[in-house]
Amino acid sequence: MDRCWAATIPGSRQVSNSAKTRRHMRRNLPTIVVIQHSTLARTTVVKLLELEFAGWNFIDMISTESLDRALGAEVRLIALDLAGRGVGSTSLHNDLAAIAERFPEAPITLLLGTDDVDIVCQALKMGIRGFFSTSLPIDIALAGLRLVLAGGTFCPQLLGTVATGSNEHIPARNEAEKSLDERTQYLAIADFTPREAEVLAELQCGCSNKVIAGKLNLSGHTVKMHLQHIMRKLQAQNRTEVVARLVRRAEGGHDTSPN
Repeated sequence: MDRCWAATIPGSRQVSNSAKTRRHMRRNLPTIVVIQHSTLARTTVVKLLELEFAGWNFIDMISTESLDRALGAEVRLIALDLAGRGVGSTSLHNDLAAIAERFPEAPITLLLGTDDVDIVCQALKMGIRGFFSTSLPIDIALAGLRLVLAGGTFCPQLLGTVATGSNEHIPARNEAEKSLDERTQYLAIADFTPREAEVLAELQCGCSNKVIAGKLNLSGHTVKMHLQHIMRKLQAQNRTEVVARLVRRAEGGHDTSPN
Protein backbone atom coordinates (compact mmCIF):
# COMPACT_ATOMS: atom_id res chain seq x y z
CA MET A 1 0.00 0.00 0.00
CA ASP A 2 2.77 2.44 0.92
CA ARG A 3 4.65 1.74 -2.33
CA CYS A 4 1.49 2.20 -4.38
CA TRP A 5 0.65 5.40 -2.54
CA ALA A 6 4.18 6.77 -3.09
CA ALA A 7 4.02 5.92 -6.78
CA THR A 8 0.98 8.19 -7.17
CA ILE A 9 2.85 11.24 -5.89
CA PRO A 10 4.26 13.28 -8.81
CA GLY A 11 8.01 13.29 -8.79
CA SER A 12 8.32 10.85 -5.88
CA ARG A 13 10.30 8.34 -7.93
CA GLN A 14 12.62 11.05 -9.21
CA VAL A 15 13.24 12.27 -5.65
CA SER A 16 13.99 8.73 -4.50
CA ASN A 17 16.41 8.16 -7.38
CA SER A 18 18.07 11.50 -6.73
CA ALA A 19 18.62 10.62 -3.07
CA LYS A 20 20.14 7.28 -4.06
CA THR A 21 22.43 9.04 -6.53
CA ARG A 22 23.61 11.47 -3.85
CA ARG A 23 24.31 8.61 -1.45
CA HIS A 24 26.24 6.76 -4.17
CA MET A 25 28.30 9.86 -4.97
CA ARG A 26 29.19 10.32 -1.28
CA ARG A 27 30.33 6.70 -1.14
CA ASN A 28 32.92 7.47 -3.82
CA LEU A 29 34.38 10.39 -1.87
CA PRO A 30 37.32 10.04 0.54
CA THR A 31 35.69 9.42 3.90
CA ILE A 32 36.49 10.08 7.55
CA VAL A 33 34.57 8.17 10.22
CA VAL A 34 34.07 9.85 13.61
CA ILE A 35 33.03 7.58 16.51
CA GLN A 36 32.11 9.66 19.55
CA HIS A 37 29.43 8.99 22.17
CA SER A 38 28.75 12.66 22.92
CA THR A 39 26.41 14.14 20.33
CA LEU A 40 27.70 17.68 20.89
CA ALA A 41 31.37 16.70 20.60
CA ARG A 42 30.72 14.47 17.59
CA THR A 43 28.75 17.14 15.74
CA THR A 44 31.35 19.81 16.51
CA VAL A 45 34.19 17.67 15.18
CA VAL A 46 32.32 16.83 11.99
CA LYS A 47 31.33 20.46 11.34
CA LEU A 48 34.94 21.56 11.76
CA LEU A 49 36.20 18.86 9.41
CA GLU A 50 33.57 19.69 6.82
CA LEU A 51 34.94 23.24 6.68
CA GLU A 52 38.55 22.07 6.41
CA PHE A 53 38.07 19.14 4.03
CA ALA A 54 35.65 20.38 1.41
CA GLY A 55 34.46 17.61 -0.89
CA TRP A 56 35.08 14.83 1.63
CA ASN A 57 32.46 12.54 3.09
CA PHE A 58 31.97 12.26 6.87
CA ILE A 59 30.16 9.47 8.68
CA ASP A 60 29.58 9.97 12.39
CA MET A 61 28.29 7.39 14.82
CA ILE A 62 27.88 6.80 18.54
CA SER A 63 29.74 3.49 18.68
CA THR A 64 31.44 0.82 16.59
CA GLU A 65 28.13 -1.06 16.54
CA SER A 66 27.20 1.22 13.63
CA LEU A 67 30.40 0.58 11.64
CA ASP A 68 28.54 -1.28 8.91
CA ARG A 69 27.08 2.07 7.85
CA ALA A 70 30.49 2.93 6.43
CA LEU A 71 30.97 -0.30 4.48
CA GLY A 72 31.51 0.44 0.81
CA ALA A 73 32.81 3.94 1.48
CA GLU A 74 36.41 4.91 0.76
CA VAL A 75 37.38 5.25 4.41
CA ARG A 76 40.70 7.12 4.74
CA LEU A 77 40.73 7.58 8.53
CA ILE A 78 38.78 6.63 11.65
CA ALA A 79 38.68 8.86 14.73
CA LEU A 80 37.68 6.88 17.81
CA ASP A 81 36.80 8.41 21.17
CA LEU A 82 38.75 6.86 24.03
CA ALA A 83 35.84 7.88 26.28
CA GLY A 84 37.83 7.66 29.51
CA ARG A 85 38.73 4.02 28.97
CA GLY A 86 42.08 2.51 29.77
CA VAL A 87 44.25 1.40 26.87
CA GLY A 88 44.04 -2.16 28.14
CA SER A 89 40.26 -2.16 28.48
CA THR A 90 38.30 -4.94 26.82
CA SER A 91 35.91 -2.37 25.39
CA LEU A 92 38.67 -0.51 23.54
CA HIS A 93 40.24 -3.72 22.24
CA ASN A 94 36.85 -4.85 20.97
CA ASP A 95 36.37 -1.51 19.19
CA LEU A 96 39.81 -1.72 17.57
CA ALA A 97 39.18 -5.30 16.49
CA ALA A 98 35.83 -4.35 14.94
CA ILE A 99 37.46 -1.50 13.02
CA ALA A 100 40.39 -3.64 11.83
CA GLU A 101 38.01 -6.34 10.62
CA ARG A 102 36.05 -3.96 8.42
CA PHE A 103 38.65 -1.33 7.49
CA PRO A 104 42.11 -2.93 7.81
CA GLU A 105 43.82 -0.23 5.74
CA ALA A 106 42.36 2.80 7.50
CA PRO A 107 44.59 4.50 10.10
CA ILE A 108 42.99 4.86 13.52
CA THR A 109 43.33 7.97 15.67
CA LEU A 110 42.16 8.47 19.24
CA LEU A 111 40.15 11.38 20.58
CA LEU A 112 41.36 11.97 24.15
CA GLY A 113 40.25 13.95 27.15
CA THR A 114 43.75 13.78 28.58
CA ASP A 115 47.40 14.34 27.64
CA ASP A 116 48.57 11.28 29.59
CA VAL A 117 51.87 10.18 28.04
CA ASP A 118 51.51 6.63 29.37
CA ILE A 119 48.28 6.21 27.41
CA VAL A 120 49.92 7.51 24.23
CA CYS A 121 52.97 5.25 24.59
CA GLN A 122 50.81 2.16 25.11
CA ALA A 123 48.48 3.05 22.25
CA LEU A 124 51.43 3.58 19.88
CA LYS A 125 52.40 -0.03 20.43
CA MET A 126 48.88 -1.02 19.40
CA GLY A 127 49.25 0.73 16.06
CA ILE A 128 47.29 3.92 16.79
CA ARG A 129 48.44 6.61 14.37
CA GLY A 130 47.20 9.84 15.95
CA PHE A 131 46.28 11.37 19.30
CA PHE A 132 44.00 14.39 19.52
CA SER A 133 43.27 15.72 23.00
CA THR A 134 40.79 18.45 23.92
CA SER A 135 43.73 20.69 24.90
CA LEU A 136 45.18 20.72 21.39
CA PRO A 137 44.90 23.96 19.36
CA ILE A 138 42.65 23.52 16.33
CA ASP A 139 45.32 24.48 13.78
CA ILE A 140 47.75 21.93 15.22
CA ALA A 141 45.06 19.26 15.31
CA LEU A 142 44.19 19.85 11.65
CA ALA A 143 47.87 19.75 10.68
CA GLY A 144 48.21 16.50 12.62
CA LEU A 145 45.21 15.07 10.83
CA ARG A 146 46.81 15.84 7.48
CA LEU A 147 49.98 14.16 8.68
CA VAL A 148 48.12 10.94 9.48
CA LEU A 149 46.32 11.06 6.12
CA ALA A 150 49.72 11.45 4.44
CA GLY A 151 51.01 8.31 6.14
CA GLY A 152 52.63 9.76 9.27
CA THR A 153 52.01 9.45 13.02
CA PHE A 154 50.86 12.37 15.16
CA CYS A 155 51.51 12.26 18.92
CA PRO A 156 52.18 15.77 20.33
CA GLN A 157 51.82 14.45 23.89
CA LEU A 158 55.37 13.05 23.63
CA LEU A 159 56.99 16.34 22.63
CA GLY A 160 57.11 17.75 26.16
CA THR A 161 58.99 14.70 27.34
CA VAL A 162 61.63 15.20 24.67
CA ALA A 163 61.90 18.95 25.17
CA THR A 164 62.52 18.65 28.92
CA GLY A 165 65.05 15.86 28.50
CA SER A 166 63.07 13.48 30.66
CA ASN A 167 63.83 9.83 29.96
CA GLU A 168 61.03 8.36 32.03
CA HIS A 169 59.11 7.21 28.96
CA ILE A 170 61.99 6.72 26.55
CA PRO A 171 61.95 2.88 26.61
CA ALA A 172 58.37 2.90 25.33
CA ARG A 173 59.20 5.15 22.37
CA ASN A 174 60.86 4.50 19.06
CA GLU A 175 63.54 6.60 17.36
CA ALA A 176 60.96 8.52 15.34
CA GLU A 177 59.24 9.79 18.48
CA LYS A 178 62.50 10.61 20.27
CA SER A 179 63.64 12.97 17.54
CA LEU A 180 60.46 15.08 17.41
CA ASP A 181 61.52 17.78 19.84
CA GLU A 182 59.31 20.66 18.67
CA ARG A 183 55.64 20.87 17.79
CA THR A 184 56.51 22.80 14.63
CA GLN A 185 58.18 19.72 13.21
CA TYR A 186 54.73 18.21 12.80
CA LEU A 187 53.63 21.31 10.96
CA ALA A 188 56.66 21.09 8.67
CA ILE A 189 55.81 17.50 7.82
CA ALA A 190 52.09 18.11 7.59
CA ASP A 191 52.09 21.39 5.69
CA PHE A 192 49.86 20.10 2.93
CA THR A 193 46.38 21.05 1.83
CA PRO A 194 43.75 18.30 2.18
CA ARG A 195 43.94 17.61 -1.56
CA GLU A 196 47.74 17.50 -1.51
CA ALA A 197 47.54 15.02 1.36
CA GLU A 198 45.24 12.84 -0.76
CA VAL A 199 47.61 12.95 -3.72
CA LEU A 200 50.56 12.23 -1.45
CA ALA A 201 48.79 9.24 0.12
CA GLU A 202 48.15 7.76 -3.32
CA LEU A 203 51.72 8.51 -4.37
CA GLN A 204 53.03 6.59 -1.37
CA CYS A 205 50.98 3.61 -2.53
CA GLY A 206 52.90 3.68 -5.81
CA CYS A 207 50.04 4.99 -7.96
CA SER A 208 50.81 6.67 -11.27
CA ASN A 209 49.53 10.16 -12.09
CA LYS A 210 46.83 8.63 -14.27
CA VAL A 211 45.64 6.31 -11.51
CA ILE A 212 45.71 9.14 -8.95
CA ALA A 213 43.67 11.33 -11.28
CA GLY A 214 41.08 8.58 -11.72
CA LYS A 215 40.81 7.76 -8.01
CA LEU A 216 40.53 11.38 -6.93
CA ASN A 217 38.42 12.51 -9.90
CA LEU A 218 41.03 15.04 -10.99
CA SER A 219 42.55 15.94 -14.33
CA GLY A 220 46.10 14.85 -15.10
CA HIS A 221 47.14 18.51 -15.15
CA THR A 222 45.73 19.09 -11.66
CA VAL A 223 47.57 16.04 -10.30
CA LYS A 224 50.83 17.35 -11.77
CA MET A 225 50.18 20.75 -10.18
CA HIS A 226 49.63 19.18 -6.74
CA LEU A 227 52.79 17.09 -7.16
CA GLN A 228 54.78 20.20 -8.01
CA HIS A 229 53.51 21.89 -4.84
CA ILE A 230 54.37 18.81 -2.78
CA MET A 231 57.87 18.60 -4.27
CA ARG A 232 58.45 22.27 -3.57
CA LYS A 233 57.35 21.91 0.07
CA LEU A 234 59.60 18.88 0.56
CA GLN A 235 62.39 20.33 -1.63
CA ALA A 236 62.35 17.15 -3.69
CA GLN A 237 63.26 16.72 -7.35
CA ASN A 238 61.02 13.78 -8.28
CA ARG A 239 58.32 11.38 -7.06
CA THR A 240 60.76 8.90 -5.55
CA GLU A 241 62.52 11.63 -3.61
CA VAL A 242 59.16 12.94 -2.33
CA VAL A 243 58.38 9.60 -0.67
CA ALA A 244 61.94 9.18 0.61
CA ARG A 245 62.05 12.65 2.14
CA LEU A 246 58.65 12.32 3.79
CA VAL A 247 59.59 8.96 5.30
CA ARG A 248 62.90 10.32 6.63
CA ARG A 249 61.24 13.39 8.09
CA ALA A 250 58.39 11.38 9.62
CA GLU A 251 60.99 9.12 11.20
CA GLY A 252 62.89 12.12 12.51
CA GLY A 253 65.82 11.74 10.12
CA HIS A 254 67.94 14.67 8.99
CA ASP A 255 67.57 14.60 5.23
CA THR A 256 69.79 17.00 3.37
CA SER A 257 67.80 19.26 1.10
CA PRO A 258 69.39 20.42 -2.13
CA ASN A 259 70.90 23.88 -2.08
